[in-house]
Amino acid sequence: MSKKLSVVIPAYNEARTIHLILDKIRLAELPDGMHKEIIITNDCSKDDTEGAVQRYASAHPELNIQYYSHEVNMGKGAALHTGISKASGDYVIIQDADLEYDPQEYGILLKPILDDFADVVYGSRFIGGKPHRILFFWHSIGNKFLTFVSNMFTNLNLTDMETCYKVFRREMIQSLELKEKRFGFEPEVTAKISRIPKIRIYEVGISYYGRTYEEGKKIGWKDAVRAIYCIIKYNIFSR
Repeated sequence: MSKKLSVVIPAYNEARTIHLILDKIRLAELPDGMHKEIIITNDCSKDDTEGAVQRYASAHPELNIQYYSHEVNMGKGAALHTGISKASGDYVIIQDADLEYDPQEYGILLKPILDDFADVVYGSRFIGGKPHRILFFWHSIGNKFLTFVSNMFTNLNLTDMETCYKVFRREMIQSLELKEKRFGFEPEVTAKISRIPKIRIYEVGISYYGRTYEEGKKIGWKDAVRAIYCIIKYNIFSR
């Protein structure tokens, strides 16, 4: 029986572009005959994200698209919690609804797990020879600083803790009691994953097609402050 990948997508005000990322996911080839389920959680968007998803699902009935919505805006982390809880695949990958990450690289991310070297794989924007859009200097410094501080507490040597692309064995990610409802998801899940006994974490290089704030990027300096708080909280005070 072929294995299944659950693609978990948090969506907020992505009506204009969500069909584009769904096209990329639909066309992405998976190794070993693996198939996919797509789980979308609409975090109370103010635009027509719901209509865009429903129209796409109707146009592509062959896809296993599951749609959930929040009645109030709860944050990216909360949308991820909903999607992860609904996943039924052997593996779970986080996919942003924008176009910054390329689903054609799912095979690269899955390989260490399928080869039975890894239980979790992070896709790093800072290693490897893949293309990277050149954007914000201080944003990249902030990412590297947050990764450095996280590594100090987890004793991991990640290069990109804040990356969207993370692949987990489903039973592992669903075993975690995740609490952060907004952009604190990354440091929280990293802290908690790192404490699973004998966990095998790998990192692979990925491409990155970053957006500007005018193009829809949502994360800001307040989220960086929250990330530092979460690193300290989940590595020291909420173990």
